[in-house]
Amino acid sequence: MSGGDEPEPVAQTLQLFPRMRYMGSKFRLLGWIHEATAEIEFGSVLDAFSGSSVVSYLFKAAGKRVTANDSLNFSHTLAQALVANGSMELSAAEVERLRARVPGGATFIRDTFAGIFFTEDDLAFLDRVWGNLAALRSPLKRALALSSLIRACAKRQPRGVFTVAGDPERYKDSRRDLRLSLEEHFLEGIQIFNAAVFDNGQDNKALRGDVFDIDPANHDLVYLDPPYVPRSDDNCYVKRYHFLEGLSCYWKGLEILEDTRVKKIRKPFTPFAYRKTAVDAFTRMFERFEKSVLVLSYSSNGYPDLEELVRLMKRVKRCVSVLERPHRYHFGTHAAAKRNEVTEYLILGQ
Repeated sequence: MSGGDEPEPVAQTLQLFPRMRYMGSKFRLLGWIHEATAEIEFGSVLDAFSGSSVVSYLFKAAGKRVTANDSLNFSHTLAQALVANGSMELSAAEVERLRARVPGGATFIRDTFAGIFFTEDDLAFLDRVWGNLAALRSPLKRALALSSLIRACAKRQPRGVFTVAGDPERYKDSRRDLRLSLEEHFLEGIQIFNAAVFDNGQDNKALRGDVFDIDPANHDLVYLDPPYVPRSDDNCYVKRYHFLEGLSCYWKGLEILEDTRVKKIRKPFTPFAYRKTAVDAFTRMFERFEKSVLVLSYSSNGYPDLEELVRLMKRVKRCVSVLERPHRYHFGTHAAAKRNEVTEYLILGQ
């Protein structure tokens, strides 16, 4: 990303960000978010629930000092690779070392997930790369490699989630993502992640933790996109992405629920996911970051409703405004996906 005129930040993000299917992704709303915040004066931003890191990446492209935080390790890994990383790329030689076959290597993934999501060769490849990761001394390079593995696994799944077990060959059809092996996806992903690395001249950081443990100081603007209580179904990211979470740390420190067909992991508690605790969670979150400009992304299918959230934000902000637009989350190919048609809100507190 050097030489010539740099493209407008949103266009730059759209061109370079490594896309993957992610529940609640704001990728298609980036232009709207950028326009909504363009008139606000801020030099630093906290993305408190960074998820895929696409909004953090947008603010980084806009030249802000970005802190990306998420409680999930695989999201933290993506933020390390795309937000905190300003210069590290994986060389062809390093990629070849990651792919190298080592006699007597670990077989945990192949043994644990045989016949569930991927073929035996695909699972053996994941074990092999993980066994070779120690050769990368830079944490940012390891994050790049793991991010490419994460993206490969998400793209190889028919719907991008890990909720249903079945024959790994069952969904083989004309879709390119399903025809490629995990190794082929990985190699393609390395090139995409390498190309996405850039330095915006700021000291950007990637954190992993609870939003209520983040130091509220030194963030001019705080972007909030927490999980919320939906009107139907659930908002559990761990249920959908447990395999990616485990892959990001080789399941170290995670409890696998052995009685589940897909080998889920035990999900952590978040107060945003339950009606009894959600209102208090939003109240405490707004109070914690009351000295910063607040930008809350929210959808019309969530609880609490818009009026309640505006009321809560007005407790700490003198001026609260709401922007809205229709939006459809392209997540899921099943008939129930029509419920993903919502009104998307940006609630700004200044």
